[in-house]
Amino acid sequence: MPITEADIAKVAQLAHLELAEEELKTFGAQIAEIVAYVEQLNELDTTNVEPAIGGLTPEGERTETSRNDEIEGSLGQKVALAEAPDPSHGHFRVPKVL
Repeated sequence: MPITEADIAKVAQLAHLELAEEELKTFGAQIAEIVAYVEQLNELDTTNVEPAIGGLTPEGERTETSRNDEIEGSLGQKVALAEAPDPSHGHFRVPKVL
């Protein structure tokens, strides 16, 4: 599916970016090249490839980054608030946002 200038303009609008017409053309061409490169992955036969969990060490060995889910105790209110700059009645007190 080709990337159009309208697609680039829509993404720019969603990201609150103001792009000039020349930038739309430039970015459109660049993104089209990236998408074409990534689409090459669809040509690979991955039927006998197991999904990888984790990564590789510098030596090229596989590492597992997953761990067993184990129930652990929580900090507790006193410990959690011990380093708070302004605790108030057992809660974190923060400045108003609005």
